[in-house]
Amino acid sequence: MMKLSCCGVGLCVVVMMAMVLGEEARMTEAVTCSPLELSSCLEPIRSGTPPSTTCCQKLREQKPCLCGYLKDPALKQYVSSPTARKVASTCGVPFPQC
Repeated sequence: MMKLSCCGVGLCVVVMMAMVLGEEARMTEAVTCSPLELSSCLEPIRSGTPPSTTCCQKLREQKPCLCGYLKDPALKQYVSSPTARKVASTCGVPFPQC
């Protein structure tokens, strides 16, 4: 009976560790910063048309990269434009304060 209790506690500890490690692995997944990933957002940014679902999905994925894009002189004029802010707002992506 004692072996069963120890095995049960051991199994519980293993399961909990697996859950914690799995969560850490998800948190450390890196985003590849590439402005090309936002190509589906180019037309809405240029014209002010509503963004597509794909645009919003890519914008959410690239959110950690937006400050870098804002610091890039070649991208800043597009990323910091009022229409880009509107696209981000429509997609529910908070615009970064870098």
